Amino acid sequence: MSRFVLITPDSDFERRVRSATAGMSGSLQWFQADYLPDGPADILSQLLGEPPEVLILGPGLDVGESLKHAALMDLQYPEISVVLAAEQTQELILNAMRSGVRDILAPTAEADTIRIMVERAALAAAGRRRGLAPNTAESPNQAMGGRIVAVMSPKGGVGKTTVATNLAIGLGTIAPMGVVIVDLDLQFGDVASGLLLDPQHTITDAVQGPATQDSMVLKTYLTMHKASIYALCAPKNPVDIDRITGDQVGRLLDQLRKEFQYVVIDTAPGLGEHVLAALERATDAVWVCGMDIPSIRGLRTGLQILEQLDLLPENRHVVLNMADAKSGLGLTDVEASIGVPVDVAIPRSRTLPFSTNKGVPLLQDNSRDIAQKGLRQLVDRFRPNWDARTHKQLHRRAVVR
Repeated sequence: MSRFVLITPDSDFERRVRSATAGMSGSLQWFQADYLPDGPADILSQLLGEPPEVLILGPGLDVGESLKHAALMDLQYPEISVVLAAEQTQELILNAMRSGVRDILAPTAEADTIRIMVERAALAAAGRRRGLAPNTAESPNQAMGGRIVAVMSPKGGVGKTTVATNLAIGLGTIAPMGVVIVDLDLQFGDVASGLLLDPQHTITDAVQGPATQDSMVLKTYLTMHKASIYALCAPKNPVDIDRITGDQVGRLLDQLRKEFQYVVIDTAPGLGEHVLAALERATDAVWVCGMDIPSIRGLRTGLQILEQLDLLPENRHVVLNMADAKSGLGLTDVEASIGVPVDVAIPRSRTLPFSTNKGVPLLQDNSRDIAQKGLRQLVDRFRPNWDARTHKQLHRRAVVR
């Protein structure tokens, strides 16, 4: 059986796709053509055995025809995932979502990126065949899909949004188009400004109406960022917080988990209704703490309360932000106070808050800065199979210099 089918006149792209799928079960069948047949049945009639799992269209095909073909495939053969290889624009992303396209792949993508997208599309196809929601994988390793990462801090002003946006940007290099950051600080969220976005839709739209029933509609409410990630921004009017319940937040996260490999949540300070709803579904919690007594005490109290409520996510990542030995506290003092080891220390930096203010996260512009190493260490903790590597410790002690 040909598990993957590719239609494109581009032989170089075919070579990269073949390299990407070489180690995967099933074979790749390539139709070297710059046009599409009348319908999906014409393609499937030329294959032996069962229908394929993933159909890759382009580059070199007419984009409009590819979208029409994808829509027909979604109606007639919903168990087959369609991946479109074309240059991304905001208009194309919206049209592709409406046509049932599973992912958009850059024509210049290398084999590693292609492999990630093809694997994700294959998982979606398998989920549909089992009668489940798209992209639901029965895998013990949550990093293969559906990992919900709540970036937490009981106290504000510790750089939580800065950490969350950089984490999302960094994860976008691991899973392009497979990351969405959700701004759950519903009154004063800064994800939009931190990523220099002007969203047409916000979380208010996403938790009401047709988006709650259709993931394709939900995706049209997301804002695309040029670093190949999506964002669901906070309401433009803080009053809208009264229109959003904890149950709605929970359903939204369940939807996003089925569609994205990583869901990063920038939570509001404290432990309100919406934050608790996120924690009920989170697979990971990134605890951000500053080197000041109120922040340290707040984190310790928050951890104690959540432990009593049995709401601590399975995976813990403690980040000491703005680490500075001149603060009068040492790393051992912080760890002794909060009762858990620090996993990542991000040194105090002038560049880091400046990058947030200008809307370009530090990991996006790749500028040299002392904080960059700590941020990359945090991102690395979410790489597939990271915690299975014998030469890594799950909780690494960092050194504050």
